[in-house]
Amino acid sequence: MERYEVRFSGSGGQGLILAGIILAEGMILEGGYNVVQTQVYGPEARGGASKAEVIISSKTIHFPKVSSPDLLLALTQEALEKYSKDLNPQGILIVDEGIDTKGIADTVKIYRLPIIQSATEVIGKALVANIISLGIICGCLDFINPENLKAAVLNRVPKAFVELNSQAFDLGLQMQKDA
Repeated sequence: MERYEVRFSGSGGQGLILAGIILAEGMILEGGYNVVQTQVYGPEARGGASKAEVIISSKTIHFPKVSSPDLLLALTQEALEKYSKDLNPQGILIVDEGIDTKGIADTVKIYRLPIIQSATEVIGKALVANIISLGIICGCLDFINPENLKAAVLNRVPKAFVELNSQAFDLGLQMQKDA
């Protein structure tokens, strides 16, 4: 893998910027890769459109912006519509189950999963949808060891929430396997 681009998108308050940071840190733990993480969010602290992007490369990264994401996570319809236009036609799209993916190229691998519902009903906290998403993403990427990404997750969360986030990550991995 020479260069792989990931875009996290949704609304402010869903923890997508943190998820991007965690993915970048997980790839650093993996070793052998150069990684760049960037973020954009709307003027509203919560509720506005937001995105985080991560570029992973085995070579020097000369331009730190994602131009054609190989993997796109969209947790809201608005995010999908706003941030999917340049999705790699051979890429991966991960969306929450209620999102309409009409207009996405037939060549894109789509995972439509109950991310937000699982965070709320299975784990019991909506705020871990981002960590469930990281587990799903990890399952899609064959170049990262789940243990390294999980370690990055657990290094970032407060000690009181380690078990909760560990369960959320594992659930995401399982959801991707079962899809």
